[in-house]
Amino acid sequence: MSNSIAGKTAIVTGAANGIGLAVARHFLEKGANVMVADMDEEGLEAEFGAEAQGEGPLRMFAGDLREKLTIANLLSATVDAFNRIDILVNASRQVAQTEKPLTVGEDGVEAMLQQNLITSLRMSQMTAKRMIAQTGTDGQPTGGSIVNLTSIAGQRALSDLMGYSIACAALDQLTRSLAAVLAPKNIRVNGVAVASVMSASLQSALRDHPEWHDRIVAATPLGRIASATEVAETVRFLSSDASSFITGQILPVDGGRSILDPVSVPAH
Repeated sequence: MSNSIAGKTAIVTGAANGIGLAVARHFLEKGANVMVADMDEEGLEAEFGAEAQGEGPLRMFAGDLREKLTIANLLSATVDAFNRIDILVNASRQVAQTEKPLTVGEDGVEAMLQQNLITSLRMSQMTAKRMIAQTGTDGQPTGGSIVNLTSIAGQRALSDLMGYSIACAALDQLTRSLAAVLAPKNIRVNGVAVASVMSASLQSALRDHPEWHDRIVAATPLGRIASATEVAETVRFLSSDASSFITGQILPVDGGRSILDPVSVPAH
């Protein structure tokens, strides 16, 4: 099986920056048709505006994907441009905010759930319906692939990131549940759980807190911070036929960080 995505059509949300931007760029380099989507219209314009003109492999859509009508318009725009949808990458995530469990407000947790869980749920539901209705040249359903960007925070108790951890854990379960439901339709659903990735937001945080760099590296067996492109490569694998028998899995891309027990063996 090939890990090629050439000629396939992908929607990548959260594409104005960070991992979503890296995924979109990587997919374009590998020959996919890509609809980039984000609520940050200025960011999309800055990154893709000059390229999204004409009849090429790139289109751009700005809007608030927390709204069902906006999602419907995004799907219609994608089908109008490329006739089909083969891949959905849910990379629109709200960045984790440090907070104390006993003081974080309900609004903060609700915002995390809305952006990181509900938006991905609605995007997946509505996109899957489009995928189910599609057929190939032989008249047979073609299926598709959905990849959710999540975090190892969903598998660990990170008390200072409670809202984010809850949302990621829920997204992991959503991934597994949708995978089971959509498997008979040949639509695979998987997740990529990241740890620290050298995105623009982390670079900014490290400028304010340079001591964090050594702490992150020390907690990572591979001894470095991932690049966004490394995450994008994994997303491409899960989107391609090379992973045709993989569904319902949450694949950590964390340099081994999630395998460590933070409690060392006591001295005897």
